[in-house]
Amino acid sequence: MGDRRQSREAALQALFFLDVNQTDTNQGLDDFCAEHEDMLTAGVKPFFLELVDGVMTHKTEIDRLLDKSARNWKVSRMPAVDRNIMRIAVFEMLKRDDIPASVSINEAVEIGKKFGTRDSGSFINGVLDRIRSVENMGGAL
Repeated sequence: MGDRRQSREAALQALFFLDVNQTDTNQGLDDFCAEHEDMLTAGVKPFFLELVDGVMTHKTEIDRLLDKSARNWKVSRMPAVDRNIMRIAVFEMLKRDDIPASVSINEAVEIGKKFGTRDSGSFINGVLDRIRSVENMGGAL
């Protein structure tokens, strides 16, 4: 598995931890990093930190897009794993011009299949593809 995939998976775990525990972001992230230092190698940690910081910094904007694009779902009612996977992908789609939207969506779907429920992949794909279409982001699937 590549460093970027590992960074995304670690970011999911950290964001899930922060989301579920509703802890102070800085202290919670420090605790997470200390507990999982073996996973956060030199190749993984920089992108991991960018993803976690980016999601936390732009969370209001990201959640607004998720709310608007998830039919019959509010962000607060989504499964925490799916919600945080999509937050990472939306951050990438909005703020990382060097990553095609199709790559962010595909990565999110694959991570959803690994960490989510049986329906996570299709749910994540549907919501993120609607965001990509509505926000006119490149990289069709």
